[in-house]
Amino acid sequence: QVQLVESGGGLVQAGGSLRLSCAASGRTFSTGTMGWFRQAPGKEREFVAGIRWNGATPKYADSVKGRFTISRDNAKLMVYLQLNSLKPEDTAVYYCAADPRYRSTILTTTAPYDYWGQGTQVTVSS
Repeated sequence: QVQLVESGGGLVQAGGSLRLSCAASGRTFSTGTMGWFRQAPGKEREFVAGIRWNGATPKYADSVKGRFTISRDNAKLMVYLQLNSLKPEDTAVYYCAADPRYRSTILTTTAPYDYWGQGTQVTVSS
């Protein structure tokens, strides 16, 4: 079993920044993908960014490219999401997720991700 715990959410003004952290523990793995998803009220959960533990190129949703950066610390089993130039439409609960399988690409749907954190709220005021 893998446990994921997010932190770092909060309330920020438009144009501001936040850094989200995800701590992984339990049964860990050297392959696989870590992803960040978000869910706004009344909307489906959507992919934000993903990164593989083996250092391959990250993937981003078009809506966050150039503003968000995903990174990882393999030694600490941590994954981060730096959120810059925040917009009100970025307001959502942000979830960290883990897909433990090796894959040739980073998948952007929720189904492949077996493990999820509890989420952290990000609110961007205009």
